[in-house]
Amino acid sequence: MSNKKSENMDFNGNTQENAEDILRKFDRESRIRIWEGKPAIFIRIFMAAFSLYCMYSTLFSVSALEKRLTTFVTFIIIMGYLTFPASKKRVRPNYIPWYDIVIMLLGAGSFFYYLIRYDELVLVLSSASKMTPFLTILGIVGTLSLMELCRRCVGVPILFIIGALLIYTFAIGKPLNLVIFNLFYDVKGILSTPLKACASFICVFIIFGAFLERTGIAEFFIRMANAMVGRFSGGPAKVAVISSALCGMVSGSSVGNTVTTGSVTIPMMKDTGYKPEFAGAVEAAASTGGQIMPPIMGAAAFLMAEYMGIPYSEVALRAILPAVLYFAGIFIAVHLEAKKNSLKGIPVDKLPRFKALLPRIYLLAPLITLVWLVVSGSRTMAYAAVISILVAIVVSTVDDIFNGKKAAEAPSKKELYVERTKRMSSRVFSSLEAGGRGTVTVAVACCMAGIIAGCITSTGLASKLISAVVDVSSKFTIIDPTFVALALTMICCIILGMGVPTTANYCIMASTCAPILITIGVPKIAAHFFVFYFGIVADITPPVALAAYAGSAIAKSNPMKTGVNATKLAIGAFVVPYIFCMNPAMLFVDASFLQVVQIVATSLIGIFGVAAAMNGYLFRKINIFVRLVLCAGGLLMLDPGLTTDLIGIGLLAGAIIFQRFVKPAAKPAE
Repeated sequence: MSNKKSENMDFNGNTQENAEDILRKFDRESRIRIWEGKPAIFIRIFMAAFSLYCMYSTLFSVSALEKRLTTFVTFIIIMGYLTFPASKKRVRPNYIPWYDIVIMLLGAGSFFYYLIRYDELVLVLSSASKMTPFLTILGIVGTLSLMELCRRCVGVPILFIIGALLIYTFAIGKPLNLVIFNLFYDVKGILSTPLKACASFICVFIIFGAFLERTGIAEFFIRMANAMVGRFSGGPAKVAVISSALCGMVSGSSVGNTVTTGSVTIPMMKDTGYKPEFAGAVEAAASTGGQIMPPIMGAAAFLMAEYMGIPYSEVALRAILPAVLYFAGIFIAVHLEAKKNSLKGIPVDKLPRFKALLPRIYLLAPLITLVWLVVSGSRTMAYAAVISILVAIVVSTVDDIFNGKKAAEAPSKKELYVERTKRMSSRVFSSLEAGGRGTVTVAVACCMAGIIAGCITSTGLASKLISAVVDVSSKFTIIDPTFVALALTMICCIILGMGVPTTANYCIMASTCAPILITIGVPKIAAHFFVFYFGIVADITPPVALAAYAGSAIAKSNPMKTGVNATKLAIGAFVVPYIFCMNPAMLFVDASFLQVVQIVATSLIGIFGVAAAMNGYLFRKINIFVRLVLCAGGLLMLDPGLTTDLIGIGLLAGAIIFQRFVKPAAKPAE
């Protein structure tokens, strides 16, 4: 949802020279061509125009679905090849090789031909048997151009999955013309639900996110977090947890948010006394968790509502407790780490005053407007996003009037008006351009998700996968078969989620993994939340932990140790999904008000026990036995139920009392 090209500056105006280099290294969306002068202006205008087209199309277009989607993909292919080079090593200003131009024209031309000949083709292509050699070649060219663009901006792992599925499809005897018909021309392949969702409203939310980033909301979040918790023990780490949760919620990129906010928070944490591996891990874990933070969830909340056929308000409600537990676990861990190392907070005189920030609370107006319009049901999600974009423009203008930089010499009112108008116009144009650029990667990944879903559907592989999971699960007689199925699905989600943007990540998981869990009896909403969570944590799970590696680059720490620390900090994301799949009461499914209160209270106590066990410190260093007791007690309390809660509270109370009052025996003098 964000344009992740860093502006190399923190929120206090200090240069962060290595931020863009780090993004280029760990974030494929930042490995872009360098355009200067008139070519740069032309491409920026083209991308801004695409954003305007997306907003117009989602609100007013009444043309056939295939026409809208093929137009959308045509733009995406052109912008994609103008943005992403074949290799990050072959980038020089204002240069695009001839073969990229050929691939771009052939790929875009394939979808454009489908667009202009749609009315004729729709009659011819009533079935795969009517496919001509020309149409087959056209479909192959269009599909391959998208796959190459995917390699450049999304990554190779998803292409391995697609390659394996295509090999399987041909191996079971599916003819080439049928495969191309299903993947390219039918609405069950590239033009299926993921791309439809992307073109209908995800693209508008990406544009909305670009506008939010330029209203000063990220700076506001960090300053608010500083004012709230900066003065306490280990304050900078707590600031990182809160600010990254809020910024990551709207950014839609774990890696991008790690670098942009981490450029500010990680050096602060290191200066306070946190070890580099821990500082980088805190930022990576918190930034990744921003994607599961309601009400926005990197736009995935709106997509989940579409996939599950339930109101958006219900998705946001169900997501609250798991997200709170995730961040509570990280917050507790950084607090215990600060106590263990006697770390102080930020001096009060260096912190912003809370009262001074309150007058800028209007910066939250776009978010509040969006949530209110969607929850009330008075407008569609796309319409609500467009209205919120307009509110963001108004808010940024108001903020510029009251807090914008002043001219060196006091200008006349007319000159001041002209200056502010230029700044507002530049901000709007920059946001539209960033929104268009940010849409490319998500759209390409959604196309790939459509190919995956098309292969699975046309081959009947879904039922075979489900049968295989059930068979493997049933062989474990000692362990609950559902638990084994969840573990296998978790592994699939982490592999499929490597380096994929949040919204596209969920599209892939919803198409491939969620149906498996639903078939074995997991409630639909729990199944979708499960696959979403584990797709997201792929960014902090070694060996491919891009967000953690980006954090380690800023912290100048060991990448693998940073990834391991991030995984430990994010333990809530690895435990909570199993709990709500085994007992959906954690998602407030079929739970009364009193049960909800009990679940919230006991879950927070439980995550404290788990976080303390993972950190290894509570009043003093914890021995292995007490750590196991704390972990067991915490897990039991996370599982909603009176019996487990009573046993869990007993274990936790015993461990805490032992840690607090029973002193270790003194070592005998030598």
